[in-house]
Amino acid sequence: MVQDSIHQSRKVMIVAGEASGDLHGSNLIRAAAKHHPQLNFYGVGGEKMQAAGCRVLFPSDELSVMGVVEVIRQLPKIFRRFQQLKQVIHKIEKPDLLILIDFPDFNLRLAKVAKAAGVSVLYYISPKVWAWRSGRARTIAERVDRLALIFPFEPQIYASLDVKAEYVGNPLLDEFIENKPQGMLRENLGIEKKEQVVGIFPGSRNSELEHILETLVETAENLVHEKPDVKFLLPVAPSLSRDFLEQRFADANLPIYIVEENIYEVATACNAVLTVSGTVTLQLALVGTPMAILYKVAPLSYAIGRRLIKIEYAGLTNIVAGRGVVREFIQDAADPAALSCEVLRLLDDQDYIETMRQDLEEVRQLLGEPGCSERVADIVAEMSA
Repeated sequence: MVQDSIHQSRKVMIVAGEASGDLHGSNLIRAAAKHHPQLNFYGVGGEKMQAAGCRVLFPSDELSVMGVVEVIRQLPKIFRRFQQLKQVIHKIEKPDLLILIDFPDFNLRLAKVAKAAGVSVLYYISPKVWAWRSGRARTIAERVDRLALIFPFEPQIYASLDVKAEYVGNPLLDEFIENKPQGMLRENLGIEKKEQVVGIFPGSRNSELEHILETLVETAENLVHEKPDVKFLLPVAPSLSRDFLEQRFADANLPIYIVEENIYEVATACNAVLTVSGTVTLQLALVGTPMAILYKVAPLSYAIGRRLIKIEYAGLTNIVAGRGVVREFIQDAADPAALSCEVLRLLDDQDYIETMRQDLEEVRQLLGEPGCSERVADIVAEMSA
């Protein structure tokens, strides 16, 4: 650990724009509390960051929108919140350091504001320039002082640019250790060991749910038709309406348990999972639960994204592996018939299941060693001193 040379209070502004950022931000704040108690965090986050000790100026779900069309609808609110943070940095409570977590379109603009105010900027979990808009790497280098990167292939992207960029490990490894599943969820819900359970992981964005909910419901209906005894588990994020989800699945007369347990506990209780792309696919990989990935947005958003995105895969599990270890069903391919067929294979094809579990263990190894949150907390203490 870095020894603190100055013990006076330091103000650290932190901005996370979505659920995964809230998760990683909360782990960072807890690590800092243990080793660098002089750091005081405030900014934008969710319930996890608030519980960890961050003073939340407004909740991150006000900014979390997926897709071009969906963002346009929310632009007035996003602009107002940006102006609020600008006032905080310049006039109300100037921080000693600004930490940005992913969420690039908003956070890179805020980095420019911080630079103008003479505030150092740490970007933790860099924008995915390896996926799209690679030219943005130069903008990042110009606007931030340091990058804490969570994938081992990322430092090379910034090697020729004038910015300190280092691989710090992946924060999910720390989170998994802290939340190691006990395997008691089935028993607590009264589900027998022999029963087959399919996880339905809809993500945390209402804008995303809008485009996939009916597909998820129809897929579950197909599965019940093929396997009348199958059960479903759905972990609901704080940003989604539990009542709404319960009503929709009840209307379809589906045997579903909607829970608020940690994601690893839910994954452990499932034989297979149908999930959105993103951080959750790596969380499932750490547990080793076989999965299928679906991704749907507004047609215009997809048409634009398809032209801009330069990587082959949507799911982080496949991106880290560098190959398709998990099947992806994107936009029109996310058809209930195709999805239910894949899930049935994940339930019953033992060779397929074992191969996928071996591939997911390989992904786990590629992520490296735990300790990411503590390493970043050391960087925060150093930069804010």
